[in-house]
Amino acid sequence: MKCSLLFLPEVEDDVVNGYVWYEQKTRGLGEEFLRMFYARAQEIPRNPLLYQTVYKGFRRCLLWRFPYAIYFKIDDQQVVVYGLFHCARNPDTIKKNLHNRK
Repeated sequence: MKCSLLFLPEVEDDVVNGYVWYEQKTRGLGEEFLRMFYARAQEIPRNPLLYQTVYKGFRRCLLWRFPYAIYFKIDDQQVVVYGLFHCARNPDTIKKNLHNRK
């Protein structure tokens, strides 16, 4: 199953916040974070069913090297990315944010 990829506008804020945080810690680490996010996001549409459903149809793709996860849904032949969240966040907060982004 090959799907198209769509990001909700709020995802940009999630990505920028992660980038800024890592770039402040170590110069260049924010760039690595961005590369990892986009690499993983581009893999999802190739086989979106590979990723586990974690909450009401939302699936999760973990980033390598960084403790973040991409949350998405499959809608017809389209993967819709709803958020990028740190894995240490309270799961209830993540669910609330996902629900509010519909």
